[in-house]
Amino acid sequence: MTTAATTPRPGLVGGRAHRLYTVVVFIVLASLDNVAIGLAPPLFSPIADTFGVAFGSVTFAIGATYLVSAASAVGWAYVGDRGNRKPLLMIGTLIWAAGAFVTAISPNYGVFLGAQLVGAVGLGAVASVGFSVVSDLITPRRRGLVMSFWGLSQGVGMLVGTLLGGLLGAGDWRRPFGVLTVVALAATVAYLFTYNIRRGQSEPQLAGVFASGDEYEYRITRADLPVILGRRTNLWLILQGFTAQLVFGSLVLLPRLFQAKAEALGFPQKTAIQIGSVCTAVFVLGGILSIVGGLIGDRLQRRTLRGRGLVAAVGILAAIPFYVVLFFVPLRLDMPLNVDPGGVVTGVLRSLVTEPAMAVSFLFALLALALTSANSPNWYALIAEANPPEHRGTVFSLGNLVNGAGRAAGTGLVGAAFGALERAIAPPLNFAVGLAGFQVFFIPTGIMFLLAARSSPRDITEVQELLADRAAHPHPQVQDGARAHTR
Repeated sequence: MTTAATTPRPGLVGGRAHRLYTVVVFIVLASLDNVAIGLAPPLFSPIADTFGVAFGSVTFAIGATYLVSAASAVGWAYVGDRGNRKPLLMIGTLIWAAGAFVTAISPNYGVFLGAQLVGAVGLGAVASVGFSVVSDLITPRRRGLVMSFWGLSQGVGMLVGTLLGGLLGAGDWRRPFGVLTVVALAATVAYLFTYNIRRGQSEPQLAGVFASGDEYEYRITRADLPVILGRRTNLWLILQGFTAQLVFGSLVLLPRLFQAKAEALGFPQKTAIQIGSVCTAVFVLGGILSIVGGLIGDRLQRRTLRGRGLVAAVGILAAIPFYVVLFFVPLRLDMPLNVDPGGVVTGVLRSLVTEPAMAVSFLFALLALALTSANSPNWYALIAEANPPEHRGTVFSLGNLVNGAGRAAGTGLVGAAFGALERAIAPPLNFAVGLAGFQVFFIPTGIMFLLAARSSPRDITEVQELLADRAAHPHPQVQDGARAHTR
């Protein structure tokens, strides 16, 4: 350990206001990368029509971005766990801004696909390196609560992206990508003024190190990768992402289900796209209850180190029937067939009160999203608690890689499933059957969270002991010997 060059000083730089500003910037940026992800799904049909390609070609492009973003995140995270994370976040944001700009002006499908993939590389940095930074701001006692805000910001980003895509892009699908480019550039400027958060500064075992003006200098090496994968909790937290994201990947087509239901009622495509986006945005409001899941996880974790895994497992498994009912409840809308975007919003909201079927849909969506949202903050918190600070970004990125593979597979497979089902079942029923079928993958997800709950007490305790040992013997040259404590 050496004297920290970035030790906070009284006053503006490193003070409370500066740190609060930094937290806000990171939470907003976490939402923005999900705005980018949420823009395209409501616009699949007009994008396909513009480039003269099949609907499945557009779903393939978006599915590929999930995989590229997740794969690039591993490299970003490893570099971030070894060095200065702030420049990486700024570079990543500029890259995905460039991808959004080229998407907005793409003349053909090939350029569109390339722009989406370039943007995905930048998104990988925001997700993985950003998580590493935020985990260093939060003490274990409130980790679930604050991580729920981190996860909620991403859910809000998806919601805003869906609304922005459906409402602003219904007449011109390119417009939302241009708007997002400007916002991303402003975000890059905001990064310049953030506080450089120190690695490990929230860990109670290291409090004495930072109080004395020292710095936690342990960094990840290639030799740590087998250690990371050897922690049983990491294994289950990473693997569950594949089956979970098969389901969540299929849910990106939820706006398409509501669009098909609206078209079946006689609404023109443009209005139906807007209805699909607004219905999805309203129905995913249950995600705000992830805050409750984070609070419950914090409280139960203080009673037993198995708590977070148990909360996530119960939430995932209990949500399945509510999703299935949501897909099959008929759409009933209290609005004329020809209506402007403002009329679509007010019409959907009015229908929640005047149409019993819409009220039931909203209730079941609220319960489904609330239950599955308990997964997110507790997954984040478990990664932070079962790993030392220099491993967290990499572990998150490995989980994100598996998540991306599952999400890409889910998005691609559900599109194929819709097409196959359409030969036997007319829309919108084919969409409902396809989405309901994918719910089966939540079952192994819940089981793996139960297994993580079983292994987490040992792994968390070992990390706490390792950090206490490093605080007592603050010399990087003993890093290799200390690493043996984390199996």
